[in-house]
Amino acid sequence: MKYALALAALAFSCAANAENFRCGKWIATTDLSVAELLARCGEPASRQTRTEEVRTRNRNTGLMGKTGEVIVETWIYERGTQAPPVVVTIVDGRIKSITRGKP
Repeated sequence: MKYALALAALAFSCAANAENFRCGKWIATTDLSVAELLARCGEPASRQTRTEEVRTRNRNTGLMGKTGEVIVETWIYERGTQAPPVVVTIVDGRIKSITRGKP
């Protein structure tokens, strides 16, 4: 019985921490493509785009070096006055995270 309760509590806590939000009758998750997110939730209230360097450590010298760049987009969906906005972070065309609150 103790194990069943512990397992249920663990499953509930994992579901509570899942990155998702409701768009009308849809649930938007990080598993969606950007096109699916736009189709389900529409255009965000605001978008910001920036380019960030990807840096890795050289195994021989130990120095950090630039190995590429990624495009990071931040989309903000406003949900009215009673709920915090939803911030969707997209890295190179894939949804990386969904959080609530200001970016």
